[in-house]
Amino acid sequence: MKLKPEDIDSKQMLIHIKSAKGRKDRYSLLSDTTLKTLWEYWQQYRQVKWLFPNPDKERHITIRNAQRVFEKACERAGIKKKITVHSLRHSFTPHLLENEIDLRYILELRE
Repeated sequence: MKLKPEDIDSKQMLIHIKSAKGRKDRYSLLSDTTLKTLWEYWQQYRQVKWLFPNPDKERHITIRNAQRVFEKACERAGIKKKITVHSLRHSFTPHLLENEIDLRYILELRE
């Protein structure tokens, strides 16, 4: 969860994820809804260093803290199925395919 405000590219609708799986930098798609939610969040909290900081503000939120937040959100939403933050990554491609996104484009995104 090492995202910084400058990692959000609202013009190209991308999120720059640094040191992702395999320690590679990656880009991921940014939906209009996600951009709007991030903008509202940023307007309210005005995080400067980290988009999602730990309480001390000098460090980013940990994966475990993000998982706890996600679990609470699932609980509040009434989701009973056991899912993790990481499982969202695995649902990305099937959702694109369901929405008839070209497979060549999806493969490019996964590189």
